[in-house]
Amino acid sequence: MKMFELLAEQDHEQVVFCQDREIGLKAIIAIHDTTLGPALGGTRMWNYQSTADALRDVLRLSRAMTYKAAAAGLNLGGGKAVIIGDPNKDKNEILFRAYGRFVEALGGHYITAEDVGTSVYDMEWIRMETQYVTGVLGPGGSGDPSPFTAYGVYHGMKASTKYKFGSDSLSNRTIAIQGAGHVASHLAEYLTKEGAKVYITDIYREKAEKVCDATGAIYVDPEAIYDVECDIFCPAALGGVINPRTIPRLKCSIVAGAANNQLEDEDRDSQLLAERDILYAPDYVINAGGLINVATELEGYNKERALRRVETIYNTLLNIYQKAEAENMLPLQAANRLAEERIAKVARIHRHYTGHPRIHRV
Repeated sequence: MKMFELLAEQDHEQVVFCQDREIGLKAIIAIHDTTLGPALGGTRMWNYQSTADALRDVLRLSRAMTYKAAAAGLNLGGGKAVIIGDPNKDKNEILFRAYGRFVEALGGHYITAEDVGTSVYDMEWIRMETQYVTGVLGPGGSGDPSPFTAYGVYHGMKASTKYKFGSDSLSNRTIAIQGAGHVASHLAEYLTKEGAKVYITDIYREKAEKVCDATGAIYVDPEAIYDVECDIFCPAALGGVINPRTIPRLKCSIVAGAANNQLEDEDRDSQLLAERDILYAPDYVINAGGLINVATELEGYNKERALRRVETIYNTLLNIYQKAEAENMLPLQAANRLAEERIAKVARIHRHYTGHPRIHRV
């Protein structure tokens, strides 16, 4: 692997490899851009097939966090981390505390939170070694960010439905959710309460059936979810599921979901969706609710303020769709331009973050 060439492809600032052989820690922290502020992004734990796969994932995820924070109007940069391991078998206090020491050593340039394969309880272990962690339990912490991610996706779906159909009501709309994790379960609750018909799947069937029992959603086998006739297809698990193999199978008018990096190839797959007249809600815009929530911890957490900020995803998406239509571009291109323009303007003041943030908890 040509490391510096790989970092230069998307202009990453820093990549840190973290290892403790005795404890079994193998982690990678990627800081993409700190023009707007310290890099904030979750720590994912996943059993990657290779270090190369983990590196590619963390580089792509950290770049998306830069755009997510910029489009959401946050004074934060983009970062992400991955711990290589099986989240169902390899978790323990010492591993996460050792990882927390590496986060602490970065002096606030990277602030972590939970992500796929990690939880608020893991963040508590990390907090034993560093203050640069959000989404924690206890006074001043915001806890699990997944309800806020779901709330943002819900409002983003309403904005997408408004643009596509002229009304933002989701009553009697059909929505297919791929994934039944924390975000998906909260989202299914919002949708069914409004009167939407929800189909849901997960590679762990019992998780999906639990959501069905709680919300009235309908279970579908994982491979069959792409073939469900629906108004909205919602990727809510891992990325790369929207690609040339799945796009021809979709029977929806909108793709709007909670997963990161939903498109296998951004340029190619956003164009393929447009050719099928499927409206794509840029993933890093619609799923920014969790980031908005944990970012609120940095200034003193207030749940009501966080929810109000998450609701702005509705207008942000509408503005992106309208900009895309007016300037004859794809929604993803319009979202990218929005984020890049904000970063460029702030860069006139300072290029990289050099401060040391303090997280205000009471």
